[in-house]
Amino acid sequence: MHPPLLDFHCHLDLYREHEAVYQKCRREQVEILAVTTTPRAWTKNLELAAGASNIRVALGLHPQLVAEGVEELPLFQKHLSDTKYVGEVGLDASPKFYKSFDRQKQVFEAVLRACSEQGGKILSLHSVRCAGQVIKMLEAYFPKDRGTAVLHWFTGSASEARRAAQLGCYFSINSEMLKSESRRAVVALLPRERILTETDGPFTLTNGRPSIPPDVSSTLNDLAALFEIGADVLGQQIISNLRNLESKGAET
Repeated sequence: MHPPLLDFHCHLDLYREHEAVYQKCRREQVEILAVTTTPRAWTKNLELAAGASNIRVALGLHPQLVAEGVEELPLFQKHLSDTKYVGEVGLDASPKFYKSFDRQKQVFEAVLRACSEQGGKILSLHSVRCAGQVIKMLEAYFPKDRGTAVLHWFTGSASEARRAAQLGCYFSINSEMLKSESRRAVVALLPRERILTETDGPFTLTNGRPSIPPDVSSTLNDLAALFEIGADVLGQQIISNLRNLESKGAET
């Protein structure tokens, strides 16, 4: 029997055979956060996950789609009161998407303000090449007593990680983050009680194919080696972190 597993950031609806993946995830003992890239996709994902207690569905408006999907912000705001999970949202300053960065910031501010107003939300955040800017906007528009941010695939510096931790942020770790010494060094500095695991499937690969939630076991093993503890022990810690995170959302 494998240790308890958590995939706190994957795109179940973006697999080629997404309905089959959803059905597989229903059968697997993996806790999952299925993020969406547009609010239009959220309703369909809820239908696919109906009755699966291990699958949570997050309401998203991905920064890479803001240039063409900013008109969906009202739909996002309409659905927001119906969920405590929000993602994928955030900012992307990579060259391909930097031309929409000002618009991204406008949308992200609106998202943070709306989440703060309602309270109790758990956010899975994209922060490519702009971790500092995302953290700054969290400080400005999303007080830590109004919800909790989870930095997905965090690639910021050690100082930015410490700053995010001081804000109460969690961090979801995937296998790609552990492939370089510099990234492992940052992960090693993160508070153990704020660490979650993810695949970001299908955008990462396992054995040459798109990663699916059960593949998060390899990340768990790599993290356990980094922390020099057993995978079973770390798996229990991560599930405990998840429960603590979700209890914070319930209390806010």
